[in-house]
Amino acid sequence: MARRNQSLSGNRSIGPKVGLFMSTALVSLALVGCAASAPTAQTSFAKAQAALEDGKVDRAITHAEAAVLAEPRNSGYRAMLGAAYLEAGRFQSASTAFGEAIDLGDSDSRTILSFALTKVALGENAAALTMLSDFESAIPAADLGLALALAGEPERGVHHLINTVRNGANSAKARQNLAYAYALAGNWRAARVMAAEDVPADQLDARLSDWAATARPEDYQVRVAGLLGVSPVSDGGQPQYLALSNFPSQPMMVAEAEEMRAGELNADVAPQVAAVEVASEPSVSEAMAFGIDNAPAVEVVDPTPVAAPIRVAAAPAPAPAPSPVRVPAPAPAAAPAPAAVSLPAVAAAPSRSAPRFVSNAVVQNVPAPVARPAARPAPTRVAAAAPQRRMAVATGSSATHLVQLGSFGSRAVAESKWREMKSRWPQLADHDVVITEAQVNGATYFRVAAAGFGRRSARSMCNSVKSAGGGCFAYAANSPPAGAVDRGVRIAAR
Repeated sequence: MARRNQSLSGNRSIGPKVGLFMSTALVSLALVGCAASAPTAQTSFAKAQAALEDGKVDRAITHAEAAVLAEPRNSGYRAMLGAAYLEAGRFQSASTAFGEAIDLGDSDSRTILSFALTKVALGENAAALTMLSDFESAIPAADLGLALALAGEPERGVHHLINTVRNGANSAKARQNLAYAYALAGNWRAARVMAAEDVPADQLDARLSDWAATARPEDYQVRVAGLLGVSPVSDGGQPQYLALSNFPSQPMMVAEAEEMRAGELNADVAPQVAAVEVASEPSVSEAMAFGIDNAPAVEVVDPTPVAAPIRVAAAPAPAPAPSPVRVPAPAPAAAPAPAAVSLPAVAAAPSRSAPRFVSNAVVQNVPAPVARPAARPAPTRVAAAAPQRRMAVATGSSATHLVQLGSFGSRAVAESKWREMKSRWPQLADHDVVITEAQVNGATYFRVAAAGFGRRSARSMCNSVKSAGGGCFAYAANSPPAGAVDRGVRIAAR
């Protein structure tokens, strides 16, 4: 199908990729900063481009990977690597390489289109549509219309292409893209009429038969492969050692170093904070051991500020002075026994009926004391009916740190990447995301960070992300990375 359409694009024919789209893989890609590139990287890139134009795909991949390894943060080299992967039918690897090129600032329409096509071939239409919408003004109108149709919105693609043709871009390529969009929308009559404008009568039935053979929704990969003239292969993904997360930018490295240095300076304070967090946990078990479930909340109130952490869970010792702990009177003998104790699901903040523990001096309304018989012995501590669950998300004063997981060229891309991160690392699911706009060296970025961590849990989260090949660094909430121009937009986890 794609070979028969080469004459429709009006571009120089370079192999089977021209098709209905502009060539997405074999035309020369715009480079960023090539003049200052290291000779090894530039040489590898030139060899990759020459091999790709000669149809030597495996050799092109080898040289393109060498160029990326020599200069990892050059967006043009990563775009060329994506083109080589795409020519080989390796959609997953191509998607990663094109996506990283875009993260580095590549906004060339061919890179955007190629990335969107790989996402369609992987069945990720939402990501493709987001990218097409973000860069709508930079993409040629005829290409954008068909890309929208391929990404699962054929009616929108038809509407866009009709306007394109009516507004003067009435080229053979635009008309044939419109015909194909009609076919994807199920309007075969209009598809035939429009295709007949440029396809010879003796080839028209064959053209429509090709489109009909891959018109089912589940044939998304076959449609993209046929359009580009490639054969899809099993793809394990881009080599991990080339991942962009392995090569953070200078501002990221500086911010991480500053955060680590600040953590070392505050190391003497950290044990006290940790002790308060740990001390609150046995207190819940103690309340459960006393059989307090639906009773009024237990409040442990410290009337005067103290420097040392409060250990609520310590074994009780007799003391002549009355305790500030307020416990409701026992239920009457005729009352039914309390039901089995069960903990509520983990939430971002405690419910009103849950016990509250206060370690700082506060002014509170405390219920009037309840008289107890002098001879009544202290209740016997027993095991809780259900094990206590540790809160997965730090809240309040415990939420001292955030972890930054990426920096992207637009807010929409940042939000899309956050959804991918939550799928990749499920432990992020209950954490809010904070997207902050930043200016670094004159460029605008949108940083993605997860909130709701203590110092230690933030480091643990980053260790998990890095061990899986991702990029991450932790920072204190009161000391964000340099360059931020706003306080960030916080989006709740649920």
